[in-house]
Amino acid sequence: MAKKETRVMVVMACQECKRRNYNTQKNKSKTTDRLELKKYCRFCRCHRSHRETK
Repeated sequence: MAKKETRVMVVMACQECKRRNYNTQKNKSKTTDRLELKKYCRFCRCHRSHRETK
């Protein structure tokens, strides 16, 4: 029997310029709300808050 997939791919978008920069994975059973991380935005050229998009 196959395992139930708990990790899903999510797309991260910059909160300032709204561009989608990163693809990452998260555990949907442990993290039910949207993921938010500080990452480098190459369009803004600085570290900004990136949030999970649909």
